[in-house]
Amino acid sequence: MKQSRSSRARSRARRSAIQALYQWFITDRPMTEIITEFENERSELKKADKSYFQDILNGSEKYSDDINNTLEPFLDRALNELGPVERAILHLGLYELKYQPELPYRVALNEAIELARMFGAEDSYKYINGVLDKAARQLRESELVAALQCR
Repeated sequence: MKQSRSSRARSRARRSAIQALYQWFITDRPMTEIITEFENERSELKKADKSYFQDILNGSEKYSDDINNTLEPFLDRALNELGPVERAILHLGLYELKYQPELPYRVALNEAIELARMFGAEDSYKYINGVLDKAARQLRESELVAALQCR
């Protein structure tokens, strides 16, 4: 199945957002500075959905405490014990699950898994999948039930 141009642009936005979230976690710089830097200095954003990139990052910053609190019960260790790449991917995945209800949960999970394969440690995609799958079962319960009934 071919990916539409729009979904490819969103995937590119997510890739850049992971890098920006990583930078935010490491440097603690204001998110507005990081967004501006990416928009002005990073060529990979040229083919990305810039609006979605901004939405992800602004929403991730705005809801950061809630995202962290929602994530913690699904983790097998403290949030601060996660590597910054895995933390960024989980942050993005949970943001999409919780604050982007129009996005199908499977898309959020699949995109997070692909980002983990691309940027994470060797088997981190398995961990990301497990955590976000548990979160989806709670946050998107009605969507999962509807998907099961369609089978």
